[in-house]
Amino acid sequence: MRRAEVWAPRPSVVELQVGDVRHAMRQDPERPGWWISDVFLQHEDRYGFVLDGEGPFPDPRSMSQPDGVHGLSRCVIPEERARELTKDLRSKVLYELHVGTFTEGGTLDSAIDRLDDLVELGVEAVELMPLSAFPGHRGWGYDGVFPFSVHAAYGDQEALIRFVDAAHERGLGVILDVVHNHLGPEGNYLGLYAPYFTSRHATPWGDAVNLDDDGSEHVRAYFIGSAHHFLVDIGVDGLRLDAVHALGDGSDYHFLAELSDAVTSWERVTGRTMTLFAESDLNLPAMVSPVGTSPGACGMDGQWADDVHHALHSYLSGERQGYYVDFGDPRVLQKALTRVFVHDGDLSTFRGRPWGAPVLPDSPHYDGHSFVVFLQNHDQVGNRATGDRFHHHAGLAAQAAGAALYLLSAFTPMIFMGEEWAASTPFPFFSHLGPELGPLVTAGRAREFAAMGWEEATPDPQAASTFRSAVLQWTERSEGGHARMLEWYRTLLRLRREHPALRSPELAAVEVEATDDRVIMRRGHITIAVEGDETTVSITEGPDFRLLARWAS
Repeated sequence: MRRAEVWAPRPSVVELQVGDVRHAMRQDPERPGWWISDVFLQHEDRYGFVLDGEGPFPDPRSMSQPDGVHGLSRCVIPEERARELTKDLRSKVLYELHVGTFTEGGTLDSAIDRLDDLVELGVEAVELMPLSAFPGHRGWGYDGVFPFSVHAAYGDQEALIRFVDAAHERGLGVILDVVHNHLGPEGNYLGLYAPYFTSRHATPWGDAVNLDDDGSEHVRAYFIGSAHHFLVDIGVDGLRLDAVHALGDGSDYHFLAELSDAVTSWERVTGRTMTLFAESDLNLPAMVSPVGTSPGACGMDGQWADDVHHALHSYLSGERQGYYVDFGDPRVLQKALTRVFVHDGDLSTFRGRPWGAPVLPDSPHYDGHSFVVFLQNHDQVGNRATGDRFHHHAGLAAQAAGAALYLLSAFTPMIFMGEEWAASTPFPFFSHLGPELGPLVTAGRAREFAAMGWEEATPDPQAASTFRSAVLQWTERSEGGHARMLEWYRTLLRLRREHPALRSPELAAVEVEATDDRVIMRRGHITIAVEGDETTVSITEGPDFRLLARWAS
């Protein structure tokens, strides 16, 4: 059982509704703005809050929305269970997946059936795209509206617990992608309760999440409470924080620093290691510097390094449009593989101004493993007009080359689901919004890609067929080029495991030579060479260049 309570300073009267019965609530004399009830919720109770006679509306801290984002919340009281001790997920081979399209079943339970395949591949931690309840049955999850919840179509809280336990049994860590920078527009009732948002900062989604205005202490505690729920109560090993550059926070104690300090305290209490990865567009080493070590230090354990992706993608595919405009040159690739940020204080043509700050190769606060790199991810595939994967437009040989360079780099590598066998299925953007928002999203995506010069017809995000096109076809892994690519990825990850030089995070020790038709990366006694118009990849060891692996077109 748990007492019903809610932070709701905006309405004058708040009632608790359990099923069809309403119960009076009273203001908590010790916590201004909070309402409490003498009614204790039981596991499985359906409940909501009535605000000034309107509603009921779902609980902002709802863990379960079985009837969708507009329905009553389901009370979930997880059972106590043992938590596995975990390790630092920096340096580990990560695998990003979308639960709904990872398997035909599209649930966390069906995803469990494929964990052994990931272990065999050489994966060490699974990164789940956002799970918070969102409108409809299908979507990417970045328009979620209940940060404590798990989407009902994926199996709800209980299924996530089963997934985490199953992953831990196999030695796999679990990272959950969470969105603190905004909430989706449909089913977002937070503004009726309290000042969860502020006009002090503008964001692509409208008013910013309130991290520094009146009442912000409650909003910050709300999102930190969500992190505690998944990391401590559920036992997830790490969080990937979406687009932290969009967090509007002008306070002296940045939200990310507060979250980092909170996680450190939870680690002391639980004896477990918890990892925070941030997606940041800022190119600032302060993001991965411990709190207090430099101005603006945020204390993240790692951050996504888009510049490495852009350098690899542009060099190997030849694409130079949009944000690839400053990439493609072999000297740019050399810089990305040794210094992470291509834009480290110089002019970003795409942004029209100087951008970033340099990474210090001998910093005492961070190293190569502090940066997550990839050849593909949900954004870099899904935000193309048709959701085509890298090999669809660049070819298998180019993918084999890119895989060797990033999987054997000094960074923390991340594979995107299906990449390891060059999956035939695309990963376009898809959603299942209501009749008001759905058509707007469809039209908006089409306009966006037309403005960027894409000539291909954009699949309708609202069409069920767009979603279905993204579901992985696991049976193709044993066929032709798919099987060859899968064996190549297994070989690369085996080499990474077997050779300490390939797991070293020392950026200063990485040597890269690059020309228009050849890239050579040296990691200690290991040499990775990519060369020729047909793209041959050779991985050799020692001064006699003993061949360890080779991909030839």
